[in-house]
Amino acid sequence: MNDRILHPGLRNLLMSADQAASLIKPGMTVAMSGFTGAGYPKAVPQALAAQMEAAHTRGEEFRIKVLTGASTAPELDGVLAKAGGMELRLPYQSDPEMRRRINDGELEYLDIHLGHVAQHTWFGFYGHIDLAVVEVVGINEDGSLIPSSSVGNNKTWLEQADKVILEVNLQQSEAMDGMHDVYYGTALPPHRKPIMLTEPDDRIGEPYLRLDPEKVAAVVITDAPDRLTPFADPDEASKQIAANLVDFFGHEIKAGRLGESLLPLQSGVGNIANAVLAGLADSGYRGLTAFTEVIQDGMLYLIRDGVLDKASATALSLSPAGIEEFNRNIAFYRERIILRPQEISNHPELIRRLGCIAMNGMIEADLYGNVNSTHVAGTAMMNGIGGSGDFARNGFLSTFMSPSTAKGGKISAIVPMVSHVDHTEHDTMVVITERGLADLRGLSPKQRARTVIDKCAHPDFQPLLQDYFDRACRESFGKHTPHLLNEALSFHQRFVETGDSRPQAAAL
Repeated sequence: MNDRILHPGLRNLLMSADQAASLIKPGMTVAMSGFTGAGYPKAVPQALAAQMEAAHTRGEEFRIKVLTGASTAPELDGVLAKAGGMELRLPYQSDPEMRRRINDGELEYLDIHLGHVAQHTWFGFYGHIDLAVVEVVGINEDGSLIPSSSVGNNKTWLEQADKVILEVNLQQSEAMDGMHDVYYGTALPPHRKPIMLTEPDDRIGEPYLRLDPEKVAAVVITDAPDRLTPFADPDEASKQIAANLVDFFGHEIKAGRLGESLLPLQSGVGNIANAVLAGLADSGYRGLTAFTEVIQDGMLYLIRDGVLDKASATALSLSPAGIEEFNRNIAFYRERIILRPQEISNHPELIRRLGCIAMNGMIEADLYGNVNSTHVAGTAMMNGIGGSGDFARNGFLSTFMSPSTAKGGKISAIVPMVSHVDHTEHDTMVVITERGLADLRGLSPKQRARTVIDKCAHPDFQPLLQDYFDRACRESFGKHTPHLLNEALSFHQRFVETGDSRPQAAAL
């Protein structure tokens, strides 16, 4: 234990999770580490939730505002949501209990581009940060910190918070020391300077997080793994989506728009993303790079197998099997993976200059290429926009992927008009389902609509969508982007009322 805490003064601040949690008071704004289920504090949030529940039992209000890097895990988001202890949460979440409370109106939630969070914090948009709770691998003699399995917004949290609670997690390998690259050259307008990163594996910062030891209020020892459930094996629809995208890459190479090693890849998380990565390996690609947010199992195995030479991210998002593989060969991966603050991993100028290929999931897309990646039926939050917008708006290619139907074929993922817009038609270049791929580049709205219906819609829904489009072309107020607004919206209303948007349920 003492080997992990080399600063004598901070070693003297060791205390239990209960003692540390008692430093958090009602009404505080608390920033916590964690990005996509990695590197989040394991003990203090659970102790805090117990104290909140005890306060509520006494009839006392105990709620706080919580800021993180992205989603965390049940030991943070889940327990605090169940305790009714959060009045506001940002910028991304994936916990079922939190999702329920958000959609029941019990919890205010700010869904924010992940690349915006750090700078908006510095701008003062989210108010004052009272305290930060940050997981680390260890504390150096000078008080600097060895980051954990995610960096996220921790640099900003440590700089902005009045006080800091550190969780030193013994389960995070000490061999991660040296994997991180924390850049301290950012500034506020009008004093910003160019960020001198020209390759995904460039190191432009420091391996450690800076920290003023005087800020530290408590140090807690934990010994618990990141809790990430393994992804299911890709189903046939995911495999076909992956095949469609890989075929498209081959077409782009033949057209001279991509080289054999493509461009730096950005990939969301999930089964479709893992299927795409597996498809790249099976197709013989080598020498690839990644400039992305998270390294999940599929990307880790591409590095292991020599398909991916180097990868830059802000977090590891690995299943238990992936964590075992990473720890077993950590010296190998430390030379090929760089973990950065998310203000760098999701930086729009870097994404554009490197020419990233953005590969993200969606809930639905409409005929013109507008994409909804966050809201079911326009009102119920799923997880959040995450970093998809950072990459879609600024990447060399922006692709959005989904099976053509959901709920056993009852719901079409291709709709007349999306019920909520996260990515406009101007940011969407390619839409992919298992039915095919719609390349929307250089197409007018009506051309996009015909392509999406023909290439991406499920046959059960194609007649419905074609009929809507044909009538919109005749009857729409304007003919540039034809819409019959009442009918387009009724498509989603029928789902809310019946859970079924199939044409036989009700024709438009």
